[in-house]
Order: sequence, then structure tokens, then C-alpha cells
Amino acid sequence: MREVERERFVAATPSELERLLSPRDLVAWEGSFDVADAADAEGGTVVTATGPGMSFRLQFEPLESGYRYEQVGDGPFERMETWVTVTAEDEGSRVRARSRVSLSLPLPFADRIAAWKRGGELDRLLDRVAGAV
Repeated sequence: MREVERERFVAATPSELERLLSPRDLVAWEGSFDVADAADAEGGTVVTATGPGMSFRLQFEPLESGYRYEQVGDGPFERMETWVTVTAEDEGSRVRARSRVSLSLPLPFADRIAAWKRGGELDRLLDRVAGAV
């Protein structure tokens, strides 16, 4: 299992960002998968994400300052867990995205590759959040 973290200052207050951050938006802004469906579930939201030849579910749990989500069931990861949080800073917010990933592939450095790809997804997410304000 590997962990990757990215953060960015965004010129918007946490309450302004709260309106922009939904489970559906977070998946779309990562840029690797399309959102096929989002449904309320016990304790949060389940998003069905699709990509070339695959479909998988992400369980979102709201936090006081953002979301925690993880892949549930079969999908591209053996395990994937992500936290996106927003805290007030100066005249805006600090948005942090942290993810732990593991692939179940018999390849050397598979988890490093997954973390590298996940880091790119988190960079896109933060770029798109910043661009939306």
C-alpha cells in the first residue's frame, strides 16, 4: 500500500467550496473515470464510476471538513481510500487530498505505479477545484 498527498490554496472560503464539492464532482474532477450514477446510501453516497472496460463503486462518507471515500467491491484497485478536506486559511482555504492505494497485480512496483497515477488524479482534482471558483 502506498500513500500520496497533494494540497493547494484556493481563493474561496470553506463554505463556498462546500457547495462545489459533491461526491459526483470529486470523481469527475479526478479525470480518469466517468460518473454513471450517484445514489444516497446509509452513511453517505455511492458513486458508480466507469472507465474503459470497467465499472466500480466508491462509497463516500461526509466528514466535518470534506469527504472520505473508498472503493467497495471489485474495481481497479485491491484497495483505494481517499480523504479530501478543506480548512480555512487566510482569505481562502487549504484543500488537501490524500489517498492510499494498492493494486493486486503481480508486477514489481505495482503500488508505486498506482500511487504515481493517483497523484496525477489528485493534482487534476485540485486544479479543477481551484478553477471552479
